[in-house]
Amino acid sequence: MKFWRSVVGKLWMTIIGLVAVVMATLGVYLLPYIDSNFTHPNDIKQLFVYTAITGFSLTTFFALFLFTKITQPLRKLKQAADTIRQGDYSTRVTIPSSDEIGELSRTFNHMAEELKMTIQDLQHEKEHLASVLRSMTDAVITFDASGSMLLANPHGEAILNRWNSMEWNVDVEPSDPSSVPVPMKPLFQKVIREGEEVSTRVHVRQEVWSVIVGPLHADSRVRGAVAVLRDVTEEVRLEKLRKDFVANVSHEIRTPLSMLQGYSEALLDDIAASPEERQELVQVIHDESLRMGRLVKDLLDLARMEAGHLPMHWSEADVHELIHRVYRKFSVIAKERDIPLHMSLDAEDPVLPVADEDRLEQVLTNLLDNALRHSSSGEEIRIRTERTVSSGGEELLWIHIEDHGQGIPSEDVPYIFERFYKADKARKRGASGGTGLGLAIVKNIIEAHNGILRVDSALGQGTTFSFAVPVRAPEDEK
Repeated sequence: MKFWRSVVGKLWMTIIGLVAVVMATLGVYLLPYIDSNFTHPNDIKQLFVYTAITGFSLTTFFALFLFTKITQPLRKLKQAADTIRQGDYSTRVTIPSSDEIGELSRTFNHMAEELKMTIQDLQHEKEHLASVLRSMTDAVITFDASGSMLLANPHGEAILNRWNSMEWNVDVEPSDPSSVPVPMKPLFQKVIREGEEVSTRVHVRQEVWSVIVGPLHADSRVRGAVAVLRDVTEEVRLEKLRKDFVANVSHEIRTPLSMLQGYSEALLDDIAASPEERQELVQVIHDESLRMGRLVKDLLDLARMEAGHLPMHWSEADVHELIHRVYRKFSVIAKERDIPLHMSLDAEDPVLPVADEDRLEQVLTNLLDNALRHSSSGEEIRIRTERTVSSGGEELLWIHIEDHGQGIPSEDVPYIFERFYKADKARKRGASGGTGLGLAIVKNIIEAHNGILRVDSALGQGTTFSFAVPVRAPEDEK
């Protein structure tokens, strides 16, 4: 800053100007008087000039003194304020003075310290909030009143980009990638209009989202909205499975109970006219009680498997011997139904060092039973084995059960290992003797062996169930 633009410079020029005016005025009026009344007027004029020069010099010295005591400290304060404005809150001003400027500098330093602490607290709060948002599994998105995104955590940004990139079957103009997506627009508009929180479930393609949208207030108006989204697809699916499970269990138990009750009442009322009819009624009661026992046993086994409480008896198992044993068990039934049952045991070394032979037999029994129940006369069933090496270098022993029956619709394949799921909705389980839990039990047993379970099916062409067991001890059984 130039001297004459400072406060002291302006003061100095003002004083110099006043002194010059006074001296000029006095000169104009006093010079004629001096010339007419004094013997030596030149001496008086010289004295007058010396006095003016001395006055100007003292004024200049006084101005420089004020410049050192006032202007320079003020310039330091200004420079410090500019530094703080640029973000350096550690700047301090040192002015060793006890006057007003010294007090101003101390007040300025205290203000800078308080400002630094406030900014640090705000920064820590911002980092804490950002950390919380990043660690949240829910998606959090903040919009302004026009629908543009203000803030979002990573999950929120991903959902916003994905939803805004989808094509919706509604007549709306293409939206900005950072604006409110189509599924949330009715909720957002309602919150902005009414200023109240709204929560609902939104269906997006095959997903279900729980959405809560709340208003952001500024004074007496709504300046935006914050949305919290949670993927509840799995929760909805599990809730549906739970309801279906309860309904299916009730249905599966109610059917044999009704038959037990009806046939036992027939025996009590002595409806049977002959010993043969009585024997037939007793046989039905016996069969239904066995069926209900199998259902309860399968339910208990499945519950233990899913809870990890079912004991596994690990030992060496020869898979080919196991397949021969199961083959003999089903060969009579297959022959009665005129269903060809063949084996192609191509695995060179069929021995598993560690496996639960009884559980693997249960797997084969369930899969073969399914194949027989869904195959018609003349449709071949084949059991194959092979030994392969996975991409990770692990040896696997594969067992394939192939049938040429009715097959499974492609949309039902992902769900066939769920409890009580029926791909053929018209099929009644009572006639086939199944409990609806066989494939769910198969899945849990193969998982307990750290194995792989796969199904390939084409509607009307047949189904192939394949499972592989590692030819080594699972880590949790070593």
